Amino acid sequence: MSQPNRSHPGVLHEYAPRLVTFEFTSSNASSKPNSLIFVGGLTDGLCTVPYVSKLAEALEPTQWSVFSTLLSSSYGGWGVGSLDRDVEEIGKCVRYIRNLKATRLPGAPSESGKIVIMGHSTGSQDVLHYLYSPNPLPQRDFDIGLQHLVRPEIQGAILQAPVSDRQAILEMIKLAPQPNEARGAYDQLVSTARRQPYTEDKRDSMLPLNLVAQLGLPGDNPLSARRFLSLASPDSPENPSDDDLFSSDLSDQRLKETFGAIASRGILQTKVIFLYSGNDEYCPAWVDKEKLLQRWKQATEAGGTTWDQNSGVVPGASHNIKDEGQEDLAVRVLRYLQSL
Repeated sequence: MSQPNRSHPGVLHEYAPRLVTFEFTSSNASSKPNSLIFVGGLTDGLCTVPYVSKLAEALEPTQWSVFSTLLSSSYGGWGVGSLDRDVEEIGKCVRYIRNLKATRLPGAPSESGKIVIMGHSTGSQDVLHYLYSPNPLPQRDFDIGLQHLVRPEIQGAILQAPVSDRQAILEMIKLAPQPNEARGAYDQLVSTARRQPYTEDKRDSMLPLNLVAQLGLPGDNPLSARRFLSLASPDSPENPSDDDLFSSDLSDQRLKETFGAIASRGILQTKVIFLYSGNDEYCPAWVDKEKLLQRWKQATEAGGTTWDQNSGVVPGASHNIKDEGQEDLAVRVLRYLQSL
C-alpha cells in the first residue's frame, strides 16, 4: 500500500500513445544525464510501491533521475497483458527518455547518458525478459496489432523481489481458509484455460472471477486463460511458461536459456544486480534464498554477464520493502549505479 496524503512533485511524460512515465523532478533535474526507469509488478501503478519515492530522494544529490513507468499491464491490466507487450513498451520508454535527456543536454553526446531499468516483483520478469529474449521478439498470435521493434540497449538492470508467481500461487492455495476448495478452483481454472485459451476469432478467453478469487488473486480483475497459464505455469518445472523465470525448482538448463543468455543478446552493456527481500511474504518459507541466488549468479556469469557484488538478500525486507530495508536497498542501488 502506498502512503496516503502524500504528494510527489514531478513531471508526467507521455512516452507513447496512452502510456506515461512519471519523473520525480528536482531543482537540478534538467542537468541530470542518467536515468533509472522503475517498472512495478502485478496490480502496481504510480506510487504504489513505497520505496520508489524514497529511492528518488536518495538519488537527489546524484546524476541520476528516477522515472516510474506505467505499462498497459499496470494496475488492472496485468490479467490480459504479456511479457512480450511489456518489454515492447519498456523499449519505447527507453527511447523516449534517451531523446528527452539529449534535448535537455544538447552539448552532450546522445549516448553519454546511462539508462538502468529496475523491476519490482513481476517487473523483474519484465527486466529479465527484456535482456534475454530474441531482439526483436517474434510475432505471436496473442499480440494482435503489436509490431515488435528492436529493443534499445541499456547500461544496467536491477531486479528486486524476483519471486516466482507459480510458487506464490501454489503457496496461497495451501494457506487458504479452505485449501481443498482453493485447489479445486485451481484445477478447474487450469482445465478451462487449456480447453479454450482463445475464442473463435483468436481473442483471449476470460476466466471465471469467482474461481480466480479463491486462489488469492484479485477477484475483480479480468484474467485471460493465456495469462493465467503463463503465471501459474502448470507444466513446470519440466516445461516452464514465459512468466516462470524465478521458481526454485527450475533446471540448470532453463537457467542457462534465460539468465545465461543475457550476454549473447548484447542489450545489457554492463552488469546486473539482484535484490531479494529477506521476509518476502510471497516467497514460500522453504525456499533457500541464498542458494537460489547462487544458482542464478552461476548461470548469469557462465553466460558472460557480470553479477554485481551488491546483489543479495535485503535483511528483514518485505516484498515491496514498505518498512524495514528501505535504507539498505537505497545504499545497494546507489553503490551499483555509481559503479557503472
